[in-house]
Amino acid sequence: MTIIHPGMHVGGREVSAAADRRYEVFEPARGAILAEVPEAGFDDVDAAVSAARRAQPEWWAMGAVARGSAVAGFGRAVATHVEDLAAIDARNAGNPIRGMRRGAQQGARTLEYFGGLALQLTGQTIPASPDHLHLTIREPYGVVGVITPYNHPTLFATARTAAPLVAGNAVVLKPAHQTPLSALRLAELAANHLPPGVFNVVTGRGETGSHLVRHPDVHRIAFTGGVPTALRIQADAAASGRVKHLSFELGGKNPLIVLPDVSVEEAIEAAVEGMNLTRVLGQSCGSTSRAFIHKDLYAAFVDGVAQRLAALQMGPPEVDETELGSLVSGDQLEKVEEYVNSGKAEQARLVVGGERPGDDPYAAGFYYRPTVFADVTPEMRISTDEIFGPVLGVTPWHDEDDMLAAVNGVRYGLTASIYTRDLDAAIRLSQRVDAGYVWVNDVEKRWIGVPFGGHKDSGTGTEYSIDELYGFSQNKSISVALR
Repeated sequence: MTIIHPGMHVGGREVSAAADRRYEVFEPARGAILAEVPEAGFDDVDAAVSAARRAQPEWWAMGAVARGSAVAGFGRAVATHVEDLAAIDARNAGNPIRGMRRGAQQGARTLEYFGGLALQLTGQTIPASPDHLHLTIREPYGVVGVITPYNHPTLFATARTAAPLVAGNAVVLKPAHQTPLSALRLAELAANHLPPGVFNVVTGRGETGSHLVRHPDVHRIAFTGGVPTALRIQADAAASGRVKHLSFELGGKNPLIVLPDVSVEEAIEAAVEGMNLTRVLGQSCGSTSRAFIHKDLYAAFVDGVAQRLAALQMGPPEVDETELGSLVSGDQLEKVEEYVNSGKAEQARLVVGGERPGDDPYAAGFYYRPTVFADVTPEMRISTDEIFGPVLGVTPWHDEDDMLAAVNGVRYGLTASIYTRDLDAAIRLSQRVDAGYVWVNDVEKRWIGVPFGGHKDSGTGTEYSIDELYGFSQNKSISVALR
């Protein structure tokens, strides 16, 4: 199989890393090397930041309408290349192409949405005194560093750069080291719509990200990923000696809460959909990996969800009929296996899965069967830690207060899903659950225009709405004496 050798994109040009440093990128469904991409060191990151600094003043001076139009044009270009981008992500991330197609489409819509919001980034006039005109305006930070994860490569590379660009910033994007290929393709598309240096892509592993965070000319960082990396980013930001503005969309240990007035069949379908198995094999911050099922439905739910998951079909991710792809890497596979072993050791009841498929053609890839543990208690690691894989823990409940104590007793607070026909119960539980986004009788959908963000260790700030646009601008107050 041919190994490709793409370059990074800096200042509108494709470039190599200094001394041509490269690292290997895998095709996880086959366990084979797919590409060798540049490993950006400090000099390479500095070149990208310098290109962004040079381009940003002119980008800001274009005005809101022109910036919005350019970003929306970028979005339309993405929309016309959905199949190309989805195919790249299917091979590079191991996720079924249907899910990657949806991600690319949503990324295109998000670029167009924020492009259309450009004139909404407004200030205020404030009647603080009769002899002055008091007003506020919004200004960009300058250069924004955006670091994205591996599970939805095209979606996050587009959706997380849309607001910074429209707000007048230039962007240096560092995609996940496992899945950089679609970001490099996006830079090619962006070059036809954005001025050189406004959208830059550097590739590399953790050290590359640290260089970006520590760079003295990058005052705003946006990161999507896990808590350990966010903590490292906070440490790197402090070590830079500069005050950085940080926003994080992090992990979740999200509950699916099912009340007894819901049918078992509906609860089972919600659990399967909420785990994001058919998109990313459970590698999603929003996956409802903890199911709290009322005792009246518990036994039937456990049996039914196990049967439903066992029936899902693995296959090559580039094929439309495939329901389950692979995990992103051998490291992630080992992590999932370690948590499954932990669940067994802590006496959770393994109902289905808990193993790699041993038959060809999956043996060479990073596949893992969807796994259900029943009789999970709140203190178990599989109940408290984000596994980021196809592992569902099921817990029975009968007392609402005890159930909520378990639901809220983890470090995360990203999402929650509540299934009931009782409107009072739905509102009461929505208010009591500690999560930034709550679905009632639905799971894992995100609507452009509705703020998405977490509580506690699940992050800071919100995405997908005008709040995100404001989050990439700074407020300036001006008072003019009237004479």
